[in-house]
Amino acid sequence: MSTTRSPLAPKGFPDLPAIAGVTPRIARARYKTWDRCDLTFVTLDPGTTVAGVLTQSRCPSPEVEWCRKALVLGQARALVVNAGNSNAFTGDRGRAAVENLAARTAQHLGCDPSDVFLASTGVIGVPLPIDKSEAGLAAAFTAEPCSWEQAAETIMTTDTFAKAAVTRAVVDGRTVNLIGIIKGSGIIAPDMATMLGFIFTDAAVDPVFLKAALGEANRASFSCITVDSDTSTSDTVLAFATGKAGNAPLTDQNSPGGDAFRAALSDLCLQLAHLVIRDGEGASKFITVEVEGAESDASAHRIGLSVANSPLVKTAIAGEDANWGRIVMAVGKAGEPAERDRLSIRFGTTQVAVNGLAVEGYDEAPVAAHLKGSEIEIGIDLGLGSGRATIWTCDLTHGYISINADYRS
Repeated sequence: MSTTRSPLAPKGFPDLPAIAGVTPRIARARYKTWDRCDLTFVTLDPGTTVAGVLTQSRCPSPEVEWCRKALVLGQARALVVNAGNSNAFTGDRGRAAVENLAARTAQHLGCDPSDVFLASTGVIGVPLPIDKSEAGLAAAFTAEPCSWEQAAETIMTTDTFAKAAVTRAVVDGRTVNLIGIIKGSGIIAPDMATMLGFIFTDAAVDPVFLKAALGEANRASFSCITVDSDTSTSDTVLAFATGKAGNAPLTDQNSPGGDAFRAALSDLCLQLAHLVIRDGEGASKFITVEVEGAESDASAHRIGLSVANSPLVKTAIAGEDANWGRIVMAVGKAGEPAERDRLSIRFGTTQVAVNGLAVEGYDEAPVAAHLKGSEIEIGIDLGLGSGRATIWTCDLTHGYISINADYRS
């Protein structure tokens, strides 16, 4: 957790409502030599449903594997999150630590271990110390309930600010609340969700519909962000629905308020995804890459990622250099259909190239002025079809190197 707040951070932490049936607590497990809480324990009332999206890494953590199996049942009673140690690539010792945490939590709550969801974030290759996790969990069991801001701070690693968002929807004549906390700053690439995010709602939602709604929201949010093109071993987003709002359970998109709930969940996920980019390691610019005119939406998505992940593009933006040739390069290397003589590029509202050529009489001054700001927009038109996509990223500065050259300490 950095002491220097990102220049792209929002002014403050949002006012999150309490979610009936959800109680967060925090404790110190002392996974690292830091003077802060690093274990988050959230209890969920009986009847809570759950859905999730998990990393597509072929080297997932034991926590990810545990959640993948538990999600099949669609019910939850607790969430335990460890910060400072990802417990990934730790073999049988890592699996034993997960099983131990789930069993102890289940015994405390009188539920099945499969009702307990776990996530860990931090250094890869170091087994989660069972003695510390047990001590931290025991302390959390007896701790007073904490605020959502404290819970958001506790799941942080290299983050510079606590991240959260809130939305509401009218479902079956009742107002339901949705809140989310998230951590993420580096190892962020759109291969699912690419960070740890936890969403809580008092709406009554069938787990099958919750899974479909979260998957839809993920595709337009978490899967459209990238800081550094790297996908973590531990990426997890979980959504919990307690049903305490008293609405008739949402079973599909035709349920009363089903569309409103889907829209609210998508809005929440997009807010959270943008917060991750605003805390990209070393970031000074929030970059929106808009691609249109591609052969398909999927093709536009891949082209947008090629641009957003290009170190040459990202360093040019960091240096406020209007080098649009680097965007041409990134489009051309994407492996997607593109025709040089149909390609058009803009920065902000200023067109710099049309149909494969620099705009005649192109004046770089408005582009240079745009690049001096903190909100940068790059527009790309392939001129081939109706495919479109939007990707969000940040610039690449010396700060990213400094953070990651000294991460394990």
